[in-house]
Amino acid sequence: MGRLFGTDGARGVANAELTPELAMNIGRAAAMVLISDEVEHPTILIGKDTRLSGDMLEGALIAGLCSVGANVHILGVVPTPAVAYLVGKYNADAGIMISASHNPFEFNGIKIFSSDGCKLPDALENRIEEIVLDHVVPYASATDENIGRVTYDTEAADLYIDHLVSAVDCDFEGMEIALDCSNGSSSRTAEKLFTKLGAKVHMLFDEPDGVNINRDCGSTHMSKLQKYVREHKLSCGLAFDGDADRCLAVDENGSLVDGDYLIAICANDMKQRGVLKKNAVVGTIMTNMGFNKFCEENDMHFVSTKVGDRYVLEAMMQEGYNIGGEQSGHIILLDYATTGDGQLSGAMILSIMKRTGEKLSQLAKIMERLPQVLINVKVSREGKLSFYTDREIKAEIERVSEILGDRGRILVRVSGTEPLVRVMLEGENLEEIQNLAEEAAQVVRERLA
Repeated sequence: MGRLFGTDGARGVANAELTPELAMNIGRAAAMVLISDEVEHPTILIGKDTRLSGDMLEGALIAGLCSVGANVHILGVVPTPAVAYLVGKYNADAGIMISASHNPFEFNGIKIFSSDGCKLPDALENRIEEIVLDHVVPYASATDENIGRVTYDTEAADLYIDHLVSAVDCDFEGMEIALDCSNGSSSRTAEKLFTKLGAKVHMLFDEPDGVNINRDCGSTHMSKLQKYVREHKLSCGLAFDGDADRCLAVDENGSLVDGDYLIAICANDMKQRGVLKKNAVVGTIMTNMGFNKFCEENDMHFVSTKVGDRYVLEAMMQEGYNIGGEQSGHIILLDYATTGDGQLSGAMILSIMKRTGEKLSQLAKIMERLPQVLINVKVSREGKLSFYTDREIKAEIERVSEILGDRGRILVRVSGTEPLVRVMLEGENLEEIQNLAEEAAQVVRERLA
């Protein structure tokens, strides 16, 4: 992780850590990095989710970008993958999404996409950090007619919806589903998309007010969707996060179907249809060990990366793979998108259900999940930095690893987007790994909180 940019952009409490001044300077620096002899006035798209602070940060970014000569194209409230798609559609030089994804409303973030619709490479993020934090060069200042211009887009959401519809090979007539929009970006697109595809939809948490994004809803709070699907006897439910780049599902019985299951279902379908490139699937070190077994049993190659969909995408593009993702619901279907896309993932799952005639609970039996416990420990900013050198935490991890042996594993890591250290254990015995996880989490809490 860099000093400004984590695994998913620059993020912090809006107007405290992520201030308008910082956003303006990030905009200035980003444009300076993108401006070249060939591109004197780069065009940069800006989208945002539904957070109260979005307008404030959007205004700051516009000021920063225009002040150094970049032209700005405003998309309004759209999902993150819409920005990634429209960068290519509009032949823009970059795209910026203002969002803190699944975090509470008081947080916000800035994600930057390059002209190919991929998240900005580490090298370019480092150059931006050097300009903003180290002042390696002064900010450029456009003058006279060189100041950037601003245009406003009223068709962005519809163009994105049409793109997703074109990716689906069947209609969803006869399917009745619930959509939890997390009071976020998908509130603008999900109902229209899935209705256009033929499903009867029940909309949940699709009335954003600026402060209710991700509040007890969406892909990080599944219980209400589970109850709703079960009580209304629906085909399934889909839950998105605040910027709709994640999707988790609920089967007809109200049981959770997480990202690992969804990737397994999609990969198996792709293999059967002969479109799974190199017979491979990309995941992360957090991917459940049961997924490895699924791959072995189905003659697929599993590729593991660091946590973060940017690293999943990097591996996919370097080696020519076309599906990968994370347990959290970031799923990249590279034939159609260059980033995780929750609504695309959900639509693909529904299309598999429709083509096969199988319920989601049946499809999910393709993989058996090993018991897993995840404890998020809130730590101080200094604690996040101290984690890497703390000997007592290292000793505790070694102790737990010796106890588990080849029956499981422990993974302790710093969150790239939140003030947390995540303690994850997998093993054959749920009670054992729960106890060990709590013991390890307590050591982290005592050392880093």
